Amino acid sequence: MTDTETLSKLRAVISRLARELNATATGEGLTPTQASVLGLIAFRGPLGLTELAQLEGLNPTMLSRVVGKLTELGLIQRDPNPDDLRAIRVEATDAGRHLHERVKLLRTKTIGDCLDQLPADSAATIIDALPALEELAQAMRAAHA
Repeated sequence: MTDTETLSKLRAVISRLARELNATATGEGLTPTQASVLGLIAFRGPLGLTELAQLEGLNPTMLSRVVGKLTELGLIQRDPNPDDLRAIRVEATDAGRHLHERVKLLRTKTIGDCLDQLPADSAATIIDALPALEELAQAMRAAHA
């Protein structure tokens, strides 16, 4: 087992990387939370608001504001849930899917540009660690399921 200090450093680095990636969406006129919600909706397809709130870890009031803004911007649409007509589902519009793709490309370019600025051995170490980081992400997802 890894010591607490190392685990704390890993958590801090992951958090900083996530914040920096989220900040790249502000260039497209979205807050990090709006970009995250749009990305989840675009990736997962139509989602109910309860499921979306759980997946994003947002309280219903905050989610309502974000969904309202994304709807106002024409990036998502609200539809009745065919399984429960009292509930709604949200789905990305064509404009929302296109914006999400632009954000993904921008984030990918940002990572590539930053990796290019690192010493070659550091960049290679990061790339070589991808399988282990993917396993960590899966283990964390399973722990929260």
